[in-house]
Parts: sequence; structure tokens; C-alpha cells
Amino acid sequence: MTLYMRMKYFLLILMFVQTVAAAQQPVASFDVDSLDIQIGQMIMIGVGDRQVFEADDAFLINLQSGYVGGIIFFEKNIDRKKPKQSLKGLVKGYQQNARIPLFVSIDEEGGRVNRLKEKYGFNPTRSAAWLASQNNLDSTKAYTFNAVSNMYEVGINLNYAPDVDLAINPDNPVIAKVERSFGATAEEVIPQAKQVIDVHHLMGVGTVLKHFPGHGSSKNDTHYGVADVTDFWQFEELRPYKALLDSGVVDGIMTAHIVNANLEPKKLPATLSKNVITGILRDFLGFDGVVFSDDMQMQAISKQYGFENAVKMAIVAGVDVLMFANNVPGFESVTVRDLHSLIRSMVDNGEIPASRIKASYDRIVKLKGKMGLTAPGYLEKLDARLK
Repeated sequence: MTLYMRMKYFLLILMFVQTVAAAQQPVASFDVDSLDIQIGQMIMIGVGDRQVFEADDAFLINLQSGYVGGIIFFEKNIDRKKPKQSLKGLVKGYQQNARIPLFVSIDEEGGRVNRLKEKYGFNPTRSAAWLASQNNLDSTKAYTFNAVSNMYEVGINLNYAPDVDLAINPDNPVIAKVERSFGATAEEVIPQAKQVIDVHHLMGVGTVLKHFPGHGSSKNDTHYGVADVTDFWQFEELRPYKALLDSGVVDGIMTAHIVNANLEPKKLPATLSKNVITGILRDFLGFDGVVFSDDMQMQAISKQYGFENAVKMAIVAGVDVLMFANNVPGFESVTVRDLHSLIRSMVDNGEIPASRIKASYDRIVKLKGKMGLTAPGYLEKLDARLK
């Protein structure tokens, strides 16, 4: 690392001390007796094509009602004329209207999975494969710091990274081919992933490991259909999760939509499998944190199981946060009200126990507390930072 980068790194650390301190503050109290609020915390939604905050936005009603727990941004949400200022405005406006402070999330692995690009004035990033090729954790730290600084600057507090898939299949179109993996072995992946997580935590940004229980051996892309890894998956693919869980740094884990009959005899995608999520991730590996689904509108789920069935199966399986990114044609998009009403009706008619919803709510609020989102004064500090 150059002297300039070291100085930049040192100075920015000082800037983020308050963020770390905030994460240690007590959690504010909320109306935990409201089933509607508890369901709302399980909903992670894409905000469509919105780029600028508008005070009369109908979406604000969902936030004020407590029907949304998190939002996800994509490159389409960046105003090319005022990229940073517009994102700051969206984050401030949505957080100020939320019943409970939101997970404001993004896919920002670096390389091709990169929304906050240099052309919009953000710091440069590098792919996982490029970082691994340098075999230098200081380099990984520096470029991760660039990426997390981008997020911190505009108020994004949760990143779907690092990708801890093993590049077992070098021709994998969605992992190895697009340089999203740190390597083909756990020994290559674990130290790099740990470094990435540590830098995020330094700046108060949460991380979500993906894609459990391992997408690196697949031959197909679950965005477009079923990916069956039964004949290719290796037990080694669980090792990064186990090692990082043992180190105590894991905030959340994202499920894969892959099919693996070795782990799920009914050949359900991992996202919908109680054997995988509750049996392996929670009971075998001991993870009691927040489980995020990958986008429920990816065709491996949406085309095979349908909206209502998939939502029920995911919750029963053990998913805490259901993501509907709404990167689909308008007629296929899912509204917050429809999703919330569906889950509520399933609880009311006994298809999903209320205790199952409460368990997810408790995990989510615990993570938000760990990240400092529910600490007294959080919104005031956020507002001052985003001016």
C-alpha cells in the first residue's frame, strides 16, 4: 500500500470512530407486540426506478406503517446528474419515515458486481478474483475500504458481500467466470473474506455471506432457471461458513436457489428447504443470526413455485428476510402491501405460526442493534452525516 493510501486509511478510521461507538449503544424500544410490525421487518424490497426522494411518494405509507424492514438499491437508482446527493436524499427520506430504521442494502462485491461505479464519482473497486490474485491482504483491505467508504458516504448500511463460494467449477457462468470467488479452496477464501468483513465492520456496515450452502460448483445461473449441483457439490463448500461463524464476525447469510439432493432429498432449492436452512445452517453449523433469501423473483424460484407458495415455503424453512428486488417487468413486480397481506393471512389461518414470525423479528432487531441502527440518536447522526 502506498504512503498516500496508508494516510487516507488512517484519517478515515478516525472519521468512523463514532459509528463504531454508536453500535455499542443500547437498543431503543419498539412495539414488539404488533404482528404487522414483526412481519414488516421480514420484507426487503426494491424501490423500483426511484432516484430522487419525493415527499408525496406513496411508498412512504409502507414505511410509516412499519410494513418494510429494508430496501435494496441498484445502479438504476443512481441519478447520473447528482449521483451521491440523490442517493443521500433517498436514504435520509426513507430512514426518516421508517417505523424502525431500515436495512439500506446493496450488492457491492467489486468487479462486475458493482453499482457505485467510478464514472459516478465513487472510489475504484476490484473483483474477488483480482484481489485473491494479488495474494496481499493489505491490498484487499485498501480496496475494500474504497468500496465501504462509497457505501458509508451515501448512507448504505448493509452489503451483500463477501461471496464465499468456492470456484470449484471454473466455467461457472455466475461465479467463477465473472470473478466473484476468492478461490477454489476454503484456504484461499477464508482469510480474504474475513478481511472484507472486518473492514465493513470498522465503518459500521453489515455484511451478508453468500450463497449458502455453496453456488461455486453449479453449471447454471439461478436467475434464469434451476441449477442442480447434486453431482458436483462438495462438503468443502461449507467450510468458509463454519470458519467465519467460529470467528464471530458473521452478520447475515444469504441462501442460494440451487438444488442439491445430497442435502435436500425432495430437491427443493436451498432457499425453500428446511433441511438446509434449519437443519444444516442453524442446527449443524449453529448459526442463529439473520438468514436473507436471494431475490425471490429469480426464475429458479418464481417460475417453479409461484409467489404465494414460495413465500410460505421460505418462511417455514427458516428464512428471516425475504428479498423482492423488483427487477422485473412492472406487471410482475410485487407490492409491499401484497406481500405483507399474504404473510399476515398465512399467520391468521395457521399456515405459519406466529412464533415463527417473532423468531425472525428478534433476530432482525438484534442485528440492527448490533449495527447501531436502533441506538438512540441514530437518525440525527445519520442526518448530520448525509448533509
